[in-house]
Amino acid sequence: MHQDSHLAPTSDQSAFPGNARTHAPYADALQAAAERDSLFLSTPGHGGTTTGISAGQAEFFGEHILSLDIPPLFDGIDLGVDTPKDEALQLAAEAWGARRTWFLTNGSSQGNRMTALAIGTLGTGVVTQRSAHSSFIDGIVMAGLNPGFVSPNVDEVNGIAHGVTPDSLRHAIASHPEKVTAVYLVTPSYFGAVADVRALAEVAHDAGAALIIDAAWGAHFGFHPDLPESPVTLGADIVIMSTHKLAGSFTQSALLHLGDTEFANRLEPALARAFMMTASTSENAHLLASIDIARRDLVNSHDAISDSLENIRQIRARIEGSEHYHLLSGDFMNHADVVDIDPFRLPIDITSTGLDGHAVRKRLTEDFDIFAEMATSTTIVALIGVGKSPDLSRLFDALDQMRLENNSSETAEATTKPAGIPALPNAGKLITLPRDAYFADSELVSAAEAVGRTSVSSLAAYPPGIPNVLPGEEITAETVEFLQAVAASPSGHVRGAVDPQLSTFRVLKD
Repeated sequence: MHQDSHLAPTSDQSAFPGNARTHAPYADALQAAAERDSLFLSTPGHGGTTTGISAGQAEFFGEHILSLDIPPLFDGIDLGVDTPKDEALQLAAEAWGARRTWFLTNGSSQGNRMTALAIGTLGTGVVTQRSAHSSFIDGIVMAGLNPGFVSPNVDEVNGIAHGVTPDSLRHAIASHPEKVTAVYLVTPSYFGAVADVRALAEVAHDAGAALIIDAAWGAHFGFHPDLPESPVTLGADIVIMSTHKLAGSFTQSALLHLGDTEFANRLEPALARAFMMTASTSENAHLLASIDIARRDLVNSHDAISDSLENIRQIRARIEGSEHYHLLSGDFMNHADVVDIDPFRLPIDITSTGLDGHAVRKRLTEDFDIFAEMATSTTIVALIGVGKSPDLSRLFDALDQMRLENNSSETAEATTKPAGIPALPNAGKLITLPRDAYFADSELVSAAEAVGRTSVSSLAAYPPGIPNVLPGEEITAETVEFLQAVAASPSGHVRGAVDPQLSTFRVLKD
């Protein structure tokens, strides 16, 4: 779908057509089809009924869920031209200010891989933020791209990666050994720091490169005057968003937007082809409907977001008024790479508990049935869904209980011992292209033997979520120490590891 002009997100609800404010075309069509007395002699095998082998599904999920599980290419939903699905896609493009929008049912990970394939049509030289999601690194391998890196500002004390400045991006582009045709950056960060997309777009475009923004955490941006603007309207050429993260759609649903920029004519057919390569031919109707409904509800969310923001202001005041806890995002604006913050993410300094943040998160889950989004050694991150106004007294009561128990314990010295995670290591030298390393002959070696060897794996650790080793990079002693320390920490995890303890690494065969 195309449009001659786009409608940027706005808090003025009258700017949206009436049907955009009250209807979700795809979801409405799905509902209408589910209400028909149809006899399905086709996939899915449950046929939308509760009989036979479907009884267990119906008992667990409910008959209505089964009836909505309608396969693709269905008349009245997505078969033909100008279908309800086409209308839903168009309304999404208008709502976020895009030239064209794709619904993604494999999450923002699909959008990242899709993007890497598409920008490969521009050239192989790409500069990517070092804190890029590992799925984009997967895309670099798939597309055979030659990556250079721009490092985000990192708060080493709290294990937090922020964003990049225009100057650091300019330097990274100039330092790349080949012509840079695309730039991939992340904003907002996992902790809610927002970069200057407009200025970064100018730097990329001045260099003749397209700008891709991983805004997985920013699908709600632009839908209220007290929220940051959507990067789609700030000059980005491609923007990936996870509507499921804060905007209320089902897990694994996301969006990819094509900006109305000078690169659009070149990128649109490439993205369309990449979508076909990365999407399932049996996309889940529930996920598609969920995205459509989330778009409709965001358009109508001004009052609910206002209520949420007021609730968050009260929560922030409670945190900052406490002598025991501190909201780290209050200091984010002191960093040159941060121009705004996302109020719906609350990074709380919990060092007063005397416990490591990972241990606090683990205890919150196991002992208090409270699920925090993530943690670093000093911090837990609480996430508030858009339009939600939860009472966080239960969280603070739990933190206070842990703090008092730990501080009064005779074993306080043992429980307050820091996790011992070393500083974030510098990246090793890129020895060969990631794709070449990925497909090369490899072997497993011990951690000690891996030092100085070339990795064939992508390894990403939390905290702070920056890919620490890419295919084709030299493995350093500092990186091995860091990854093993993270893996040994409470709830520590390293994506791509051969074994949970990282006692072995997969490397290029000599």
